[in-house]
Amino acid sequence: MTKIRNLASAALLGIVLAAAAPARAEDVPPDQLVKTVTLEVVELITKDREIQAGNRAKLVQLIDAKVLPHFNFGAMTALAMGQGWNKANPDQKKRLTEEFRTLLVRTYASALAAYSEQKFDFRPLRAKETDTDVTVQVRVLQPGAQPVPIDYSMEKTAAGWKVYDVMVGGVSLVANYRTEFNNVVRESGIDGLIKNLNAKNRSLEGTRLEKK
Repeated sequence: MTKIRNLASAALLGIVLAAAAPARAEDVPPDQLVKTVTLEVVELITKDREIQAGNRAKLVQLIDAKVLPHFNFGAMTALAMGQGWNKANPDQKKRLTEEFRTLLVRTYASALAAYSEQKFDFRPLRAKETDTDVTVQVRVLQPGAQPVPIDYSMEKTAAGWKVYDVMVGGVSLVANYRTEFNNVVRESGIDGLIKNLNAKNRSLEGTRLEKK
């Protein structure tokens, strides 16, 4: 699970700088969006001395500012909750989405510290121009190891393409959380899951970035 999140983090974060592209974010095709901004953000992070020195607050601030507009956290939380989502009341859904969003951002911040020399192979998009739900495929190339496939599930919205799931090595990030969430809900209920996520976020908040 840790490996999956680590491999996904830099590529996931990469799509968030759509504003840096010449075209408006809502006009950028999903595969072009992923390719252009992945390369830009990885370069940005590797060249930032403060982030490289372990400045977690600066990296979290970067993610907060750039990631959130390009992810459909409501859809991701609903998928991660599975059937439990329908059992939650509006206030619980709101709190679950906020805590899950915070968890993902802070998890990315921790995982990104491990990135260094990975390269990316961006695969041609197999989709029609009229498709509104596509899979963008990327391969992470690592010296001395097999390429790791990262597949983004993306949907077209009025505000542009949004990520609602990512598969790394054929394993869904959302599905992994669903198993964990279901176990907590079964034992402690929805409010117990909210408390569990909040506790994880508090723990990650005080963690300094460390190079691996």
